[in-house]
Amino acid sequence: MGQSAAFFDLDKTVIAKSSALAFGRPFYRDGLISRRDVVKSAYAQLMFRLGGADEQTMARTRDYLAALCKGWKVEQVRQIVAETLEELINPYVYAEAAILIGEHQAAGRDVVLVSASGDEMVRPIGALLGVTDVIATRMGVADGRYSGVVEFYAAGPSKVTEVQRLADARGYDLAECYAYSDSVSDLPLLEAVGRPSVVNPDRGLRRVALERGWPVLEFQHPVPLGRRLRERPAVPLTAAALSVGVGVAIGFAIYGRHRRARTASA
Repeated sequence: MGQSAAFFDLDKTVIAKSSALAFGRPFYRDGLISRRDVVKSAYAQLMFRLGGADEQTMARTRDYLAALCKGWKVEQVRQIVAETLEELINPYVYAEAAILIGEHQAAGRDVVLVSASGDEMVRPIGALLGVTDVIATRMGVADGRYSGVVEFYAAGPSKVTEVQRLADARGYDLAECYAYSDSVSDLPLLEAVGRPSVVNPDRGLRRVALERGWPVLEFQHPVPLGRRLRERPAVPLTAAALSVGVGVAIGFAIYGRHRRARTASA
């Protein structure tokens, strides 16, 4: 157990897609959802992302999720996720995120995935990344099926509640902890730690990050695990490299123009 922790949002931060929507095709194939459900789920997620941390939007999304999953067999969901994880998630893990997670672990920090997606989806994705600590949405279960009740919805301020509970249990000083997210809906999570960074931020979060001087990281290389191991040197290796890369490129461009100008004048 580390002295501090790094909290990572999942969708568009660690993986280049929505973890919940990623499993739509196998859920449809196995009869859990209809074509209409696929469209409605995509729309619900879009509205959540556009609505940010708005309580009404989160409540509607939570209630829709509960109604959609009611009656599903929990074991069937786990089996679908296990069978399709390699195809649907592994190729979309950002290499930069995987390396950053490894750097935090090497520094002795605990890494925690924090996602509004269901625990049955997030925990196997965490295992793929070598992460055992997960904060995710938990659905009520009765007789092996989802009951239609959301016991904990890991979104907005609720994420902070669970992060604080974990910090209290493990003795983390949140002022020394890190957090990463792409969405303005995670502003409460980013504000809860002393070292926030935004990753591929949406418009609202980018504006906040620029106002507050938070690091803005751009992750652009979704690479399967096997290729990450073979091609690790080809990917930026530190968060610092990601945040200063643009500045270095501009510096080289200015230097190049200056050198050409000196050559021409000589």
